[in-house]
Amino acid sequence: MSAITIPKEYVPCAGERTQADGTRSVAYPAAALVSTFWLTVFQTINVGRARRRAKIPYPQLYAEKAEAAASKDAVIFNCAQRAHQNTLEYLPTIITGTLITSLRHPILAAALCSAWVASRFLYTIGYSTGDPAKRNNFFSGVIGSLGWFAIVGTSTWTVIELIRAL
Repeated sequence: MSAITIPKEYVPCAGERTQADGTRSVAYPAAALVSTFWLTVFQTINVGRARRRAKIPYPQLYAEKAEAAASKDAVIFNCAQRAHQNTLEYLPTIITGTLITSLRHPILAAALCSAWVASRFLYTIGYSTGDPAKRNNFFSGVIGSLGWFAIVGTSTWTVIELIRAL
Protein backbone atom coordinates (compact mmCIF):
# COMPACT_ATOMS: atom_id res chain seq x y z
CA MET A 1 0.00 0.00 0.00
CA SER A 2 1.31 3.47 -0.84
CA ALA A 3 0.83 6.66 1.16
CA ILE A 4 -0.17 10.05 -0.13
CA THR A 5 1.59 13.03 1.39
CA ILE A 6 -0.05 16.43 1.11
CA PRO A 7 2.53 19.23 0.91
CA LYS A 8 2.33 21.79 3.75
CA GLU A 9 1.51 24.61 1.37
CA TYR A 10 -1.67 22.82 0.27
CA VAL A 11 -3.00 22.45 3.79
CA PRO A 12 -4.79 25.85 3.82
CA CYS A 13 -6.89 24.67 0.92
CA ALA A 14 -7.78 21.54 2.88
CA GLY A 15 -9.01 23.55 5.86
CA GLU A 16 -6.12 22.76 8.19
CA ARG A 17 -4.38 26.17 8.23
CA THR A 18 -3.65 27.27 11.76
CA GLN A 19 -2.50 30.56 13.21
CA ALA A 20 0.33 30.90 15.72
CA ASP A 21 -2.14 30.33 18.56
CA GLY A 22 -3.24 27.03 17.00
CA THR A 23 -6.72 28.12 15.98
CA ARG A 24 -8.12 27.20 12.63
CA SER A 25 -8.62 30.40 10.72
CA VAL A 26 -10.14 29.38 7.40
CA ALA A 27 -13.62 29.71 8.89
CA TYR A 28 -13.26 33.49 9.05
CA PRO A 29 -12.82 34.10 5.32
CA ALA A 30 -15.60 31.59 4.67
CA ALA A 31 -17.93 33.51 6.98
CA ALA A 32 -16.97 36.81 5.36
CA LEU A 33 -17.66 35.38 1.90
CA VAL A 34 -21.02 33.99 3.00
CA SER A 35 -21.92 37.50 4.17
CA THR A 36 -21.75 38.57 0.51
CA PHE A 37 -24.71 36.22 -0.15
CA TRP A 38 -26.75 38.04 2.49
CA LEU A 39 -25.71 41.41 1.10
CA THR A 40 -27.00 40.53 -2.36
CA VAL A 41 -30.19 39.00 -0.91
CA PHE A 42 -30.79 42.24 1.00
CA GLN A 43 -30.19 44.28 -2.15
CA THR A 44 -32.41 42.04 -4.29
CA ILE A 45 -35.30 42.41 -1.84
CA ASN A 46 -34.66 46.16 -1.65
CA VAL A 47 -34.80 46.49 -5.45
CA GLY A 48 -37.94 44.33 -5.67
CA ARG A 49 -39.78 46.49 -3.12
CA ALA A 50 -38.73 49.67 -4.88
CA ARG A 51 -39.78 48.22 -8.25
CA ARG A 52 -43.26 47.38 -6.91
CA ARG A 53 -43.71 50.84 -5.35
CA ALA A 54 -42.60 52.54 -8.57
CA LYS A 55 -44.66 50.17 -10.75
CA ILE A 56 -41.73 49.55 -13.08
CA PRO A 57 -42.50 46.38 -15.09
CA TYR A 58 -40.04 43.59 -15.81
CA PRO A 59 -37.75 43.37 -17.76
CA GLN A 60 -37.22 47.14 -17.62
CA LEU A 61 -33.88 47.59 -15.84
CA TYR A 62 -34.35 51.23 -14.82
CA ALA A 63 -37.16 53.78 -14.80
CA GLU A 64 -37.10 55.98 -17.89
CA LYS A 65 -36.29 59.70 -17.53
CA ALA A 66 -39.95 60.65 -17.88
CA GLU A 67 -40.96 58.11 -15.22
CA ALA A 68 -38.30 59.38 -12.84
CA ALA A 69 -39.33 63.00 -13.44
CA ALA A 70 -42.94 62.13 -12.61
CA SER A 71 -42.37 59.90 -9.58
CA LYS A 72 -40.10 59.99 -6.52
CA ASP A 73 -40.67 56.22 -6.25
CA ALA A 74 -39.14 55.79 -9.72
CA VAL A 75 -36.07 57.76 -8.62
CA ILE A 76 -35.78 55.58 -5.50
CA PHE A 77 -36.06 52.48 -7.69
CA ASN A 78 -33.27 53.71 -9.98
CA CYS A 79 -31.05 54.42 -6.97
CA ALA A 80 -31.74 51.03 -5.35
CA GLN A 81 -31.09 49.29 -8.67
CA ARG A 82 -27.85 51.21 -9.18
CA ALA A 83 -26.62 50.31 -5.67
CA HIS A 84 -27.23 46.65 -6.47
CA GLN A 85 -25.58 46.84 -9.89
CA ASN A 86 -22.56 48.67 -8.49
CA THR A 87 -22.12 45.99 -5.83
CA LEU A 88 -22.32 43.26 -8.47
CA GLU A 89 -19.59 45.06 -10.44
CA TYR A 90 -17.21 44.90 -7.46
CA LEU A 91 -18.18 41.46 -6.17
CA PRO A 92 -15.92 39.31 -8.43
CA THR A 93 -12.86 41.26 -7.27
CA ILE A 94 -13.88 40.97 -3.62
CA ILE A 95 -14.55 37.24 -3.82
CA THR A 96 -11.39 36.45 -5.78
CA GLY A 97 -9.24 38.74 -3.65
CA THR A 98 -10.59 37.29 -0.41
CA LEU A 99 -9.98 33.72 -1.56
CA ILE A 100 -6.43 34.44 -2.70
CA THR A 101 -5.50 36.52 0.36
CA SER A 102 -6.90 33.85 2.68
CA LEU A 103 -4.31 31.35 1.42
CA ARG A 104 -1.64 33.15 3.46
CA HIS A 105 -3.49 35.77 5.52
CA PRO A 106 -6.94 34.42 6.41
CA ILE A 107 -7.73 36.80 9.26
CA LEU A 108 -6.76 39.83 7.18
CA ALA A 109 -8.78 38.53 4.23
CA ALA A 110 -11.85 38.08 6.43
CA ALA A 111 -11.47 41.53 8.00
CA LEU A 112 -11.14 43.30 4.65
CA CYS A 113 -14.04 41.43 3.07
CA SER A 114 -16.22 42.06 6.14
CA ALA A 115 -15.43 45.77 6.15
CA TRP A 116 -16.35 46.01 2.47
CA VAL A 117 -19.61 44.08 2.98
CA ALA A 118 -20.62 46.25 5.95
CA SER A 119 -19.87 49.37 3.92
CA ARG A 120 -22.07 48.10 1.07
CA PHE A 121 -25.05 47.65 3.39
CA LEU A 122 -24.70 51.31 4.41
CA TYR A 123 -24.09 52.35 0.80
CA THR A 124 -27.31 50.61 -0.26
CA ILE A 125 -29.37 52.11 2.57
CA GLY A 126 -28.08 55.61 1.81
CA TYR A 127 -28.48 55.32 -1.96
CA SER A 128 -31.98 53.87 -1.61
CA THR A 129 -33.25 57.13 -0.12
CA GLY A 130 -33.44 58.46 -3.66
CA ASP A 131 -30.67 60.97 -3.02
CA PRO A 132 -27.47 59.70 -4.68
CA ALA A 133 -25.38 62.00 -2.49
CA LYS A 134 -26.37 59.90 0.55
CA ARG A 135 -24.75 56.75 -0.85
CA ASN A 136 -21.35 57.65 0.56
CA ASN A 137 -20.65 58.58 4.14
CA PHE A 138 -17.33 58.00 5.89
CA PHE A 139 -17.88 54.29 6.43
CA SER A 140 -19.59 53.42 3.14
CA GLY A 141 -17.29 55.62 1.09
CA VAL A 142 -13.85 55.77 2.64
CA ILE A 143 -13.79 52.47 4.53
CA GLY A 144 -15.47 50.61 1.66
CA SER A 145 -12.98 51.96 -0.88
CA LEU A 146 -10.02 51.27 1.39
CA GLY A 147 -11.29 47.72 1.94
CA TRP A 148 -11.56 47.18 -1.80
CA PHE A 149 -8.12 48.62 -2.58
CA ALA A 150 -6.60 46.68 0.32
CA ILE A 151 -8.04 43.36 -0.85
CA VAL A 152 -6.67 44.03 -4.35
CA GLY A 153 -3.25 44.85 -2.88
CA THR A 154 -3.12 41.98 -0.40
CA SER A 155 -4.24 39.42 -2.96
CA THR A 156 -1.53 40.66 -5.32
CA TRP A 157 1.04 40.43 -2.52
CA THR A 158 -0.18 36.93 -1.62
CA VAL A 159 0.36 35.77 -5.20
CA ILE A 160 3.87 37.24 -5.10
CA GLU A 161 4.51 35.37 -1.82
CA LEU A 162 3.24 32.12 -3.31
CA ILE A 163 5.37 32.48 -6.44
CA ARG A 164 8.48 33.34 -4.41
CA ALA A 165 7.91 30.23 -2.28
CA LEU A 166 8.10 27.94 -5.32
